[in-house]
Amino acid sequence: MSTYTEDQRKVTTHRLSEMKARGEKIAMLTAYDFSMAKLIDEAGMDVILVGDSASNVMAGNITTLPITLDQMIYHAKSVVKGVKRALVVVDLPFGSYQGNSKEALASAIRIMKESHAEAVKMEGGAEIRESIERVLCAGIPVMGHLGLTPQSINKFGTYAVRAKEEAEAEKLVADAKLLEEIGCFALVLEKIPAQLATRVAAEVSIPVIGIGAGGGVDGQVLVMHDMLGINKGFSPRFLRRYADLSTVINDAVAHYIDDVKTRDFPNDKEQY
Repeated sequence: MSTYTEDQRKVTTHRLSEMKARGEKIAMLTAYDFSMAKLIDEAGMDVILVGDSASNVMAGNITTLPITLDQMIYHAKSVVKGVKRALVVVDLPFGSYQGNSKEALASAIRIMKESHAEAVKMEGGAEIRESIERVLCAGIPVMGHLGLTPQSINKFGTYAVRAKEEAEAEKLVADAKLLEEIGCFALVLEKIPAQLATRVAAEVSIPVIGIGAGGGVDGQVLVMHDMLGINKGFSPRFLRRYADLSTVINDAVAHYIDDVKTRDFPNDKEQY
């Protein structure tokens, strides 16, 4: 268990606010299945995000757009079963909330009822205010997401750093304050200048979690497959690899194949 874990109480949205208030950084990581979620939770993770990045790392899609609400619920149900302490947040997938606030509420309710997760995450600011407010009015906690919003990749046309120009930066600050005002419990800032992210974290009272947004925010999030070195095809500047599981797994599988081919496995002690 991580030595940085305050205690074994269940992490809630309120506890995240307490962590920001006392200056304790928030650790957040993605997970998509029972086994990995259980390991991550036991290590002391504060927040587990069932990200729509499952579209990439689990289903092999190029973008996050193809993943469906049913698929997100499947992954979320699997994760929740493995988690005792962390707060479980689930991405609302593309097309399930952007254009219709009633559909947004129906999507969020399905996630909460069918997966037993504890919050949802939605990408966007003022453009989706109505959808966020309707979900919040139902008592469902919402985590916001600004900056690089992968569900809008076809609009941006690139995964480059966002909000480098003054106009976009000021809109991002305004959107962050709007999300706080209408009731979001936390905010993810993705791939924006560190100085801007630090400013946002200082000007809003809700926890701000960064990914490629520098160290001046209240916590960090990474995709599990990236930080564990399972996926080696993605190497942005903000990514730190904490393991090389791709090599470990390849070596183990190659060893197993060799043992089977050479009749070394199973040996006399490995049979009945």
